[in-house]
Amino acid sequence: MNREIIKELEQAQEKKQVPQFKVGDTVRVSNRIKEGNRERIQVFEGVVIKRQGGGAKETFTVRKRSSGIGVEKTWPLHSPNVEDIQVIRNGKVRRAKLNYLRGLSGKKAKVKERVGLYGKAAKAAAEEKAE
Repeated sequence: MNREIIKELEQAQEKKQVPQFKVGDTVRVSNRIKEGNRERIQVFEGVVIKRQGGGAKETFTVRKRSSGIGVEKTWPLHSPNVEDIQVIRNGKVRRAKLNYLRGLSGKKAKVKERVGLYGKAAKAAAEEKAE
């Protein structure tokens, strides 16, 4: 009984449209910030180093280097403060969490770009060619 009520509340809070991105992708997150009575949007661009949780509680962490210092920010995926998430590059990684990037700097901290279509996008493209 209680689980069903909680599940309904969580589903009501989830966003309808969530962009598809994975760990290793470079994303641009538009974050809504409230300062007093003003509201503005701050853009944060970096590599997704982890996604965790599920449902309405799912979070993702983005890391970037700013003036030689690593900066990480974590957002709830379905937060109303996350205005937009744009995928800039698709990264080619073989890990679920990229915590090893914290110890790297310069070119070593770069993630290779994945070229071509993979997963659902590849299946959709193959079906279009077949028709």
